[in-house]
Amino acid sequence: MIAFWILAPLMVVCALGMVVSRKAVHSALMLAVVMVSLAILYAAQDAPFLFAVQIIVYTGAVLMLFLFVLMLVGVDASDSLVETLRGQRLLAIAVGLLFAIVLVAGLAQVTVGAVVGLDEANIDGNVPGVARLLFSNYVFAFEVTSALLITAAVGAMVLAHRERLSAKPTQRDMALQRMRDYADRGVHPGPLPGPGTFARHNSVDTPALLPDGTPSELSISRVMRARGTVRDVEADRAAIARVDDETNVLRGGGDR
Repeated sequence: MIAFWILAPLMVVCALGMVVSRKAVHSALMLAVVMVSLAILYAAQDAPFLFAVQIIVYTGAVLMLFLFVLMLVGVDASDSLVETLRGQRLLAIAVGLLFAIVLVAGLAQVTVGAVVGLDEANIDGNVPGVARLLFSNYVFAFEVTSALLITAAVGAMVLAHRERLSAKPTQRDMALQRMRDYADRGVHPGPLPGPGTFARHNSVDTPALLPDGTPSELSISRVMRARGTVRDVEADRAAIARVDDETNVLRGGGDR
C-alpha cells in the first residue's frame, strides 16, 4: 500500500508531463518512469512474471527502441504544427474523456469492491496461473492477438519495401558521382572533417580547425545548429574584450 501511494502520484505527474512535453525524447523518458513504476506495482501485488515482462519487454526493449529511433531520426528537424487530419484534436479529446471514464470506473470497482480469486489463481505460483489462464480460458483471444501482431509486422515490411528500379551503385560509380558534383557545384569530394580534428578536445562540441587556426564550418553538427547551441567564436571574443575594457575602466576609476 505504501508503494502505491508513493508511485501513483509520480506516475500521474510523469504521464501528464509525457502528454504536455514539447520534445519527444522527454516524453519517452517520462514514459519510462511510468513503465518502471508500473512494474514495481506488479511486484508489490505478487505478480513476478508481469514484473519481469514489464521491465524486459516494454521498458527494456520497446521503449529503448523508441528512444534510439527518436535520437537517430528527426532530432534536427523542426516540429510540424500543421494539423494534417481534420478533427483529430476533437477526436483526441473524446478518446481522452472516454479513457478517463473507464479509468475512474475501474479504480472505483477496485476500491469499493473486493478483488476475489487472486489467491486461488496464484495457488500454484504466478507464472503457472498466468499460463493456465492464457492457454485455457483466453486461448482464442491470445491467438487472435498474436495473429494481429504478426499481420501488423508483415504489413509494415510490405509498406516499407521499395522495388529497386536501377542497379545498385558501386564504389566506382559513387566516386565518379562525387567528382561530378565537385566539378559542377563545387561540393567537396572527400569526407567531412571529424569533430575535434587538430583541436584541443576530440568532442562533438569542438569544431575542427583549419590550417590557419579558424574553425571549420563543415565539422559543426547539424543537430547542434538546429537546436541553436552553436556559438559564434568571434562574438564571444568581442564580448570578452568588451568586459575586459569595462573592468579596466572600473579599476582605473577606483584607483583615482
